[in-house]
Amino acid sequence: MKSNVQTDYMNGLLKLALSYSNKNYVYSSTNEVYSRPRVMESVKSGAISVMWGGTSEEMERDFLPIRIDAYRGLMNHRLFFIRQGDQARFDNIHTLEDLKKITFGQGRSWQDASILESAGLTVIKTTKKPGLYHMLDGGRFDAFPRGANEVWTELSAFPNLKLTVEKKLVLIYPLPTYFFVTPKDPELAKDIESGLEAAIKDGAFNKYFYGSPEVQDALAKADLGNRRAIRINNPYLPKATPLERKELWLDLMGKPSTSATTPLSDATAQAAP
Repeated sequence: MKSNVQTDYMNGLLKLALSYSNKNYVYSSTNEVYSRPRVMESVKSGAISVMWGGTSEEMERDFLPIRIDAYRGLMNHRLFFIRQGDQARFDNIHTLEDLKKITFGQGRSWQDASILESAGLTVIKTTKKPGLYHMLDGGRFDAFPRGANEVWTELSAFPNLKLTVEKKLVLIYPLPTYFFVTPKDPELAKDIESGLEAAIKDGAFNKYFYGSPEVQDALAKADLGNRRAIRINNPYLPKATPLERKELWLDLMGKPSTSATTPLSDATAQAAP
């Protein structure tokens, strides 16, 4: 979907990874917009070779995952869409317990919704993503968390709504964005993985990441190092997630963050990259 902020970045990263292969890959696209379920069925059948998205045990069971976070941990950092005039309400939020006084909007089938609910947060869900912006504007819930690289582009897409990006908080939970390959093409999965590994080793991955206009814009505007960070656990994170490989994750905060003051935060502090 061309309106998706990730499309150019992920397509470019895929081409970077496969540039290390000695095979001649051909890329094709369609002007037709596929629903997420249709994309997944098409990848299962082999009609589509590769897709991307947040990981889960189910995704890693049904597809061939490339366990290298395409965004180096940036998408783990969630900023909030809020209504204009509501900033003062969020200025007083410092802990997970404080966050429990806020209601959140999410897509009904999104992994994020389950993660937020597992942390004890109240989540209002709907089927269609565009409706979430209108529901927030209409007061149906208080905040809509989005990846730090998504919020600015999405905000500009709804100029008629009285929404803004909250200024002082960042919610962090591990949810890597992976490439997923059709089970019918293990050689493609192998080439993407080896290409990404090579790009990490020779510095091309970092050069691509920091050279991306999307990433540059996100890091400049998000000001992550000056935000109060609250970390929550992702109990649905697959056990095979390579959290111990420090070279896969970038330190984007620039300083220690505030942990949530609940037993959940102890597990989170160990899990979140």
